[in-house]
Amino acid sequence: MKKKRLLSAMVALMVIISLISGCSGNNAASSNTSDNSSASGKEKVAIRVWLTPQWKGVVDATEAGADYDSFLKHAAEKFKAQYDKYDADIQIEVIAGDQRDQLLNVNLSGGTPPDVFFESVFPMGDYVHRGALVPLTDIIDEDAKSDIAQNYWDAVTFGEDIYFYPFQHNPGTLVYNADMFKAAGLEKFVGEESEIKTWNLDEYQQILEGLKNNLPKDKYSNAYPMALFAVNNQGDTWNLAYMRMFGNKFFDDQGNIVLNDENGVKAATWLKNLYDGGYTNPGAESVSSNDANAMFQNQQLAISFTNPILFNGTKANMADGTAAKFDMRLANIPSESGDPLSFTYVVGASVFKSKDAKKTEVAKDFVKFFSSDPELVKSSKNGIPVRSSVAEALKAENPLFAAYDANSKYLFNFTGNVPGYSQLREVLYPELQALYMGAKTPEQFVQDYQASGNKVIETNKVRPDKQYTIDSL
Repeated sequence: MKKKRLLSAMVALMVIISLISGCSGNNAASSNTSDNSSASGKEKVAIRVWLTPQWKGVVDATEAGADYDSFLKHAAEKFKAQYDKYDADIQIEVIAGDQRDQLLNVNLSGGTPPDVFFESVFPMGDYVHRGALVPLTDIIDEDAKSDIAQNYWDAVTFGEDIYFYPFQHNPGTLVYNADMFKAAGLEKFVGEESEIKTWNLDEYQQILEGLKNNLPKDKYSNAYPMALFAVNNQGDTWNLAYMRMFGNKFFDDQGNIVLNDENGVKAATWLKNLYDGGYTNPGAESVSSNDANAMFQNQQLAISFTNPILFNGTKANMADGTAAKFDMRLANIPSESGDPLSFTYVVGASVFKSKDAKKTEVAKDFVKFFSSDPELVKSSKNGIPVRSSVAEALKAENPLFAAYDANSKYLFNFTGNVPGYSQLREVLYPELQALYMGAKTPEQFVQDYQASGNKVIETNKVRPDKQYTIDSL
């Protein structure tokens, strides 16, 4: 009897163990399935999307809960709802701008770069040269090419391929105090409020002469016609524009600096003559772009530099009483040829290389989606839209959108898409300081800058055997 009871107990125990094992096996199978597929039956693919702070909210910072990741989170939800290839899990992370390169380099070295990065293009160009990004040429359709001006595409094209999808931009122009112009008898040179005024070089010289000689000293004491600064690399894009004013192309077709020619010397001589002649603020070698911006707000400069962020910031200061109110308008940088000079900082998304082809596929599909969706692209109004259709649709809200769009034909690619551009920025301002202080002639300035700059470019050229590859990531 005892043997029968013992046998029954053993059989029962075996059944329980079998059931537990079976359940455990089913749970493991279920767990594995959940890692690779979802309730929808589509395979799950997770991608990481990084961005530096661009704007808050989806469309406007006044939205409830508006934050820097709001737009891309909203775009991810909208993308996921319509995406039929995979169950896309899009993880958004905001990265501080001053930590961007450090975090990218650490993650690249560890083989864990983000799949997408939404950022201004000019600090990201070196990652193209290092072979860390994949081309986006295949996701750019004819509608995008026709809606976005060619000069924006030039800024994001390296060699034969497009590596960034333009979304918005931050154009650089001159800004002038129209009240000071009128006080100096220069009314004829004042443009409309919603116009980016174009002057030729002769007209610009007349303006500088009039401001220097005819501004009423009782109203504008200690004021100067034009801003000039060279204490560091900030605002250096305007200085690079001045170097092109007499027709120098700056970069040749091989990406080398070619400033050392007659036109480059003329530009350097022009700047030195303005400085020595009292047409600019004194001490340019020790003045920063921030200093110049403050002087303009204090009406100590009639003409300065600006971009939409600075321009709107000054307007806000006027509105809240932290800066005196005056009539502030925009103008292009003049040139000897009569065709003005303008430049911009294009903002858009790039895709980093991955060992997982499905991640790359989802990343590129997501970039194309939020960069072309008719509603999502309206968020570009937080900067300046690159799409003519958006500028047209929103021009009643901001008339300058149409002016910036029309101005796109004057844009030049200030980086030349050359390797080592961030290091190249450290070369210009010490040379300008030497020019303004008389330590170098204009001829020496252009010669030395070209030699030093080309050394930086050559040093930063990444050889094919030293580029990032999928295997090395």
